[in-house]
Amino acid sequence: MRNRPIPGSSGIVRTMSLLGDPVLHAACEPVTEFGPSLARLVEDMFATMYEARGVGLAANQIGVPSRVFVFDCPDDEDVRHLGHVVNPVLVEADGVTVRGSEGCLSLPGLEAGTPRFDHAVVEGVTVTGEPVRIDGTGFFARCLQHECDHLEGRVYTDRLTGLRRARVLRAARRASWARKG
Repeated sequence: MRNRPIPGSSGIVRTMSLLGDPVLHAACEPVTEFGPSLARLVEDMFATMYEARGVGLAANQIGVPSRVFVFDCPDDEDVRHLGHVVNPVLVEADGVTVRGSEGCLSLPGLEAGTPRFDHAVVEGVTVTGEPVRIDGTGFFARCLQHECDHLEGRVYTDRLTGLRRARVLRAARRASWARKG
């Protein structure tokens, strides 16, 4: 995927960072400047997420080490949640722990059963600096936790252990997108 405009969209599809890229494995910096460049970043993130057919995307997944993520994700009742969060903080992650299939745009084509809480609350601000609180359950709670992990420099494989972890990391090493040259 290369940086390119999407017809009918104001966003640019950006190049996806893949597993092993250092930007994915370091904590992101808080956003301190709000304005047109941040709004463009969020537009680009939505364009990139939609092009990749994802439900969430963190800024470091497109090489920008800033604390921002976007989402367009259903919950378990098929209610659509659409938005973005700047400087998000996962303030609650509780309820039942569910091991569900989880994938990532930075590990295309791979999935593994990953434990996540079935309830999550994220607080942060919008691109204009307005406070926002997002409460998610089910699959949407999984998405919120996944994107917050990215901003801390973690990918879902970091939550796996044993055979599940070994299998997905082996598949990642063998994936066509991981091969050099």
